[in-house]
Amino acid sequence: MYPVGNLFIPVSHGRLEAILKEPRDGARGAALVLHPHPQHGGTMHNKVVFRAARGLEDAGCATLRINFRGVGQSTGHYAGGIGEREDARAALDLLAEKYASLPLGLAGFSFGSRVGLETGIGDERVGFLIAIGTPVNMYDFFFLRGCRKPILFVHGERDEFGDVAALRALVAQLPPEARAQLHVVPGVGHFFDEKVDEVRRVIAEWTRQQLASASETDRREAQV
Repeated sequence: MYPVGNLFIPVSHGRLEAILKEPRDGARGAALVLHPHPQHGGTMHNKVVFRAARGLEDAGCATLRINFRGVGQSTGHYAGGIGEREDARAALDLLAEKYASLPLGLAGFSFGSRVGLETGIGDERVGFLIAIGTPVNMYDFFFLRGCRKPILFVHGERDEFGDVAALRALVAQLPPEARAQLHVVPGVGHFFDEKVDEVRRVIAEWTRQQLASASETDRREAQV
């Protein structure tokens, strides 16, 4: 694994600070990874965000991590999730252009999961979604009932911001097309504590399946 580089993405408010990485043997997919709440210390260097990106890279994805507006060297100011969705779309534009022929995914942790899910569901370029530490106690996720894309939830059993029972109920309500999977990491809270590497492993295994499925679909379509 090697860094393609630290970069800045031009946006309406100036720029977004970002890090793009590719698998050494070439990318089979690409994914955007979004960080926790900017007003509570969230950055693209968060340990869960970093491990999630590594899991995606293990599976063969190029990964793009960004700092939302007002974080690190990104310009602008916190915008209540609305502006952050604009930031996510700008990052997806970069990935979709650079990796136009590859499956595209969107992952997010905590606040980043809320932004990522709402952005990714409505963007036809995004083929799969990953939500880590989904804060169902803090935000309304009713919009997920319209999800028609594969989605993985990774959650701590003792998450302080997302009751596991409430998340299970939400997952159970998703359409069959979402093929929703929930992996609960036992004995840990919102930040996964000493089990954060399990987040990486679970994401890697699930993403490999999504990339294999996308490859098989492409093969079948080419034969038609």
